[in-house]
Amino acid sequence: MSYIEKTISTEMKYNGKILNLRIDTVKTKNGESTREIIEHPGGAVILPLLPNNHVVMIKQFRKPLERDVLELPAGKIDPGESPEDAAFRELREETGFSAKQMKLLTKMYPSVGYSQECLYLFLATDLEPGETDFDPNEDIDTFTYHMEDLVDMIIEGKIQDSKSQVAILMTHELLTRDKL
Repeated sequence: MSYIEKTISTEMKYNGKILNLRIDTVKTKNGESTREIIEHPGGAVILPLLPNNHVVMIKQFRKPLERDVLELPAGKIDPGESPEDAAFRELREETGFSAKQMKLLTKMYPSVGYSQECLYLFLATDLEPGETDFDPNEDIDTFTYHMEDLVDMIIEGKIQDSKSQVAILMTHELLTRDKL
């Protein structure tokens, strides 16, 4: 069993709209150290599955990468909101689609070394088209791809967003195993 670090003190360095940054001083096996930790409310990631294994994807500019990114619709869980409710909301806001079925595929922690962010990955089915409802500063384009093409795009390095990679590969595997 690994050594469990005990927190000696915590100092909040930044409180933001999306995340907080704190510095924890911890007791380690060989003394003391500090840990920089990002607090994040978590997010919902949605794989919208259309008939014939087509998937709705979005493309938007991502400032940290200074480029457009092809990814699945996703968004932050609001205070008091369940991950599933966030998934229904984000799907409608970003793609215009409403889902009759929302199934939790898994939850994942994308950066366990410095963040407590938890992402809930959902499969949305029985989709009905509608109108988007973007946040005021969002600029999103939607595209539809066949699942096999998306897997190829991951292998070719064309889809680099980890949350999208996990949800696509997981759904592809479940479809291949006839588990959906």
